Amino acid sequence: MKCLMSWSGGKDSALALYQCQRRSQIEVTGLVTTVNEATNRISMHGVSVELLKKQAKAIGLPLHILSLPETCTMDDYEKIMGDFMVAMKKDGVEGVVFGDIFLEDIRAYREKQMKGIGIIPIFPLWGLKSHDVAIEFFTNHFKSIITCIDGELLDESFVGQNYTSAYLEKLPGGVDPCGENGEFHSFVFAGPIFQKELEVKVVNTICREYPNPQGGNPKTFWFADIAVSK
Repeated sequence: MKCLMSWSGGKDSALALYQCQRRSQIEVTGLVTTVNEATNRISMHGVSVELLKKQAKAIGLPLHILSLPETCTMDDYEKIMGDFMVAMKKDGVEGVVFGDIFLEDIRAYREKQMKGIGIIPIFPLWGLKSHDVAIEFFTNHFKSIITCIDGELLDESFVGQNYTSAYLEKLPGGVDPCGENGEFHSFVFAGPIFQKELEVKVVNTICREYPNPQGGNPKTFWFADIAVSK
């Protein structure tokens, strides 16, 4: 089955891609990601398009970049993603792989959207325990760096660190080991899906505030600006 990988550049999508590459019945032919056209970055990961392109080149797969408006509504997203997937289906794409682990509402949304297009959604990590996913990530010698943290749950020291077993041990209670609830996001720079390892460095850390969807005080997030060192 010819498939695309829904790509964030982070650990869960990297592990999902790796699992699919080990299955003879699935052929992942490209990565697809969405970026904010105002910042030219993945919205919550904070990863730049330039860095994503270097990552995709190191992996050896083409990267399809979909630009979203700065204030993107669900209708905007569904139109842009839907039009792209319709075009990909005409090129023979039958499925899309997602790295989701346990969020039922997100899975249901993806299934509904893909069903309307006639594309099969695939969830290689679904139903696994987050801690087990993290251990599998480490066991397979992936390397990643934390690019974004929720400032209400984690302090600034947690951003810009490598995602390791030692990092997991430092996480406060209640924080998912994979950050599945949005506690943190990552960028993968080495592992079995890569043809060569990227050498990355933290350029600086930035604090940003966003409107709270529930009202009240703004939400605070810390971002690490990552660059390839050479």
